[in-house]
Amino acid sequence: MNFFQPKQTSPTSSSSSIPPHQNLQQTFKNLQTHFTSFLQTTMPQLNPLNASQNSPPWAKIDVKKQPLSTETIEERLGGVPVYALSNASQEFVLVSGVKTGKSLGLFCFSEADAGALLKQMESMDPSMRNGSRVVPVALNKVFQLKVDGVAFRLIPEASQVKNAMKERERSGTSDDSFYGVPVFQSRSLVLKSQNKRYRPVFFRKEDLENSLVRASQQQGRLNPALKGDIQVAVLEDIIQGMKDSSTSKWDDIVFVPPGFDVSTDPSQK
Repeated sequence: MNFFQPKQTSPTSSSSSIPPHQNLQQTFKNLQTHFTSFLQTTMPQLNPLNASQNSPPWAKIDVKKQPLSTETIEERLGGVPVYALSNASQEFVLVSGVKTGKSLGLFCFSEADAGALLKQMESMDPSMRNGSRVVPVALNKVFQLKVDGVAFRLIPEASQVKNAMKERERSGTSDDSFYGVPVFQSRSLVLKSQNKRYRPVFFRKEDLENSLVRASQQQGRLNPALKGDIQVAVLEDIIQGMKDSSTSKWDDIVFVPPGFDVSTDPSQK
């Protein structure tokens, strides 16, 4: 769904347009509570997996089935906010690439990063100081955007990129760079509802760690198995897998928005 008319920062590239968005405040006023509502409606009762189950909670059995529908994927992404820049006319502010000449729409996972970007662009273009601001956008809306000549890019938090690289280094994978948006998960944290298992995926390592601590406290004891049990994945790879996969590898993923944690017992192995 297209919901903004793009505004070019370069006067030479202004041919593409998006229909104006009807109302930012009305559309996104419930953004932060979407994830809570999803848990209450889709997963009303969250319980830990039973330790006596035959297979480990992280074991995956590939069962031939249809890929997840677009509606299902968008529902799971709907509660995750990202932040973009808009001008006084409620139009997206696009960045024109110096080398490529292509227009970029940038969406930051950190509101502070978006604010820093706004200040930088205001210093380059003083006209933006009148009415330009940072606006929240539901992540599923970003994946709906299709505009000729415009590429949309997700900007992860720099601190989480560092966390992802550190975790990969601990697991024996050493790399000087990380491509995509890092997400974090744990074999020790699996949600169960109505005979279905769900794997929570976090955009911040700290939120996952807080969830593991809370789950351990709910057990009434500290579980040493929780320490160091963190895996790193790439958001874009997961979403592509949801769209393309004919197995059940990705159909149990639940995205946890930044700043949220999951309060349930970790599964025992």
